[in-house]
Amino acid sequence: LAGRADFAAARTVLLTLPFGSEWDSLPLLLMALERGKTVVMPRVDTATRTLELCRLTEPGRDVLPGYRGIPEPLSHCALITADAIDWVLVPGVAFDAAGCRLGYGGGYYDRLLPLLPVAAPRIAGAFEVQLIGAVPAATHDSRVDCIVTEQRTLDCRRSGEVHPRVRRWWRWPRR
Repeated sequence: LAGRADFAAARTVLLTLPFGSEWDSLPLLLMALERGKTVVMPRVDTATRTLELCRLTEPGRDVLPGYRGIPEPLSHCALITADAIDWVLVPGVAFDAAGCRLGYGGGYYDRLLPLLPVAAPRIAGAFEVQLIGAVPAATHDSRVDCIVTEQRTLDCRRSGEVHPRVRRWWRWPRR
C-alpha cells in the first residue's frame, strides 16, 4: 500500500490499526508518520453513532483499545475535519470484486465515507482469503475503490461488476 502513487501523494491519511484477524497496518501508519503525513484515526462516538476523526502523533502513547476493543485514539488527540482527508484505509471482514464490503455491523464507515472528499481513494487492505464471490450489500452501503491483498490489487471501480443486490442506479457518494 505504501508504494501506491495515491498514498505517496496524500497529505492527510485516515488509517486504522488491526483488530481481530485484520492484516497489520502498523507499518503503514509508522511509514506515513515518517514521511510527514498527517495521520488520522477514527474514534467511535456512541452517542451519535458516528466516527470522530482524530490526529495521531504517537501511536504507542495515543492509542488504546476502545469501542468493542478496537484500537482508538485517546480523547486528547486533536479532531480533524472530514474534508481534510486525502486517502482512506477502509477496514472490513470480507470484500468482493465490486468493492462491496462487510464490516463489523455498526455501519460507522457507511456513514463516514460519504462525508469524505470524493477524490480521496477508499482502499481496503485485506488477506486474499477475505475476498468472496459476493458480499450482501444495500444501496446505502459504501464501497471501496480498490482492494490490496498479499497476492494482487483489485481496482473495484473498473471491475464493471455490480452486486446482484445493489440496484443499478447506485452511485459513488458525492460531496
